Amino acid sequence: MNYTNRRDVTVHQELVSAPMLSVTENILLGRLPRRGGRVLWAAAHSQARAVLDRLNVDISERTEMSRLSLGQQQLIEIARALVRDTKILVLDEPSAILGQAELEVLYTVVDSLRQQGVGIVYISHRLGEVMSLSDRVTVLKDGVLQDTLLVEDLSEERLVTLMTGRELTAPVRPGIALDAPVILDVQNLQVRGGRAPINFSVRAGEIVGFAGLVGCGRTEVARAIIGADKAPGRVYVDGELLHRRNPRSSRRRGLAYLPEDRKDQGLLLHRSIRENIGLASLKTRSRWGLLRSSHDKADTQRHASAVGLKASNLNSTAATLSGGNQQKVMLARWLAASPTVLILDEPTRGIDVGSKSEIYRLMKELTDSGLAVVMISSEIEEILAMSDRVIVMRERRIVAEFAGDEISEEAVTRAAIVSPDQVSPDNPISRTNAAEGLSTIRGVVND
Repeated sequence: MNYTNRRDVTVHQELVSAPMLSVTENILLGRLPRRGGRVLWAAAHSQARAVLDRLNVDISERTEMSRLSLGQQQLIEIARALVRDTKILVLDEPSAILGQAELEVLYTVVDSLRQQGVGIVYISHRLGEVMSLSDRVTVLKDGVLQDTLLVEDLSEERLVTLMTGRELTAPVRPGIALDAPVILDVQNLQVRGGRAPINFSVRAGEIVGFAGLVGCGRTEVARAIIGADKAPGRVYVDGELLHRRNPRSSRRRGLAYLPEDRKDQGLLLHRSIRENIGLASLKTRSRWGLLRSSHDKADTQRHASAVGLKASNLNSTAATLSGGNQQKVMLARWLAASPTVLILDEPTRGIDVGSKSEIYRLMKELTDSGLAVVMISSEIEEILAMSDRVIVMRERRIVAEFAGDEISEEAVTRAAIVSPDQVSPDNPISRTNAAEGLSTIRGVVND
């Protein structure tokens, strides 16, 4: 086969960009126009701009790739595929790291390409988008073909059963007692680019969901809390001020943070599962600076079992695991450190519905035991299903907070995309409004 003339292109779930090169160089990687051995930069930038405009992506083609968000980088990966005369486009979890506005762009591009005669293989764990974008659906479970069905012959419930082998139910959130102690208290935190200080608290046994568009500042707040990014303000854990805010002191005081990019920011992919699980609790599992081998093995196995990790050998590298099991390794790592506050940034990004169900079960068990949880998620269904309170951010400030019966898809989405001065019961979100800025996430959280 002549691979240079292939007209099928795969956009992988994990980014394969060159972070230190420009957007133009990434889009035209290996295909930069040349004359006499020199790159024709004007022509290159023009080509890149044309494909970005086709995607309706407002990103400068001269920007360094590393300066973009994960969602923006994913759109650049798709743009690279469209430079070629593609006839078959394979999209592997393309929406996993996209925010709501970027999702709308993706869905529009997929529909446009289909109308142009491009065959699309769309791999996704978001059942709603599978049902809305597909003509036929093929279900695999543990590498085995389960069935191929026309969309009109499917329901989301049937799809979940095919994927997991069982029906899944949402965890029941009983609500938090008003007299539960405050475990995390954030006061006057000023993130970079923020227009107002951030103030919120989380009680024992409570899940506080952070909603908003990609780039609204949710991750920046999480990183500022643990001291990964410097930011003025005060953070109290169990009523005590965290004086020296940095990741090490935060961990010692019981703050645990699972980043949204587990592969680049969380896991040591080429080290063993056992080593990855033990990273946050080395002190408790060692004596005089040396690991106690038998104790370490038993402790690691216990925490791996607690999160339902599926791995044949804990000495295998983390790179050999699926996305869902990699996320469980991250959770097991922090369980071993016995945290009091767990900050989860996109905890179910790019994982299957079965793994989602297990992570939700674990979150419920942790909060039942008194842990305080902050959950950042771009999936509105996840926010609605799991949160006791919802904090909505826009333009790096908190614009709304909802609790109990106040929490609804309409209220959360309106606050996320409408200027705070315009948020009111008399200004509901319409499909037209959403299409201009974002659409409600169509990914489904059935479990």
